[in-house]
Amino acid sequence: MIEKINWQKELIESGRFNDKFSKNLLEHGAKNFMQCIYFGYMYSRWRKVRGLDKDDPIENTGLMQSTFNDFEKKMQ
Repeated sequence: MIEKINWQKELIESGRFNDKFSKNLLEHGAKNFMQCIYFGYMYSRWRKVRGLDKDDPIENTGLMQSTFNDFEKKMQ
């Protein structure tokens, strides 16, 4: 069974985001778009601190390796 982690409570207790704005945002949630952006930033920082970002999928850099000349040759 996967345990549910309350990341907001954990961040408040850790004191990493302990200014008044961040604490209020973590306790009451976002009210506008810019607060949502900052809220997402805090979540991504928490994931990075906990080491959970290593589970994210790795970007496939092997796609789109051909050139336009290769494409033109295939089309003839």
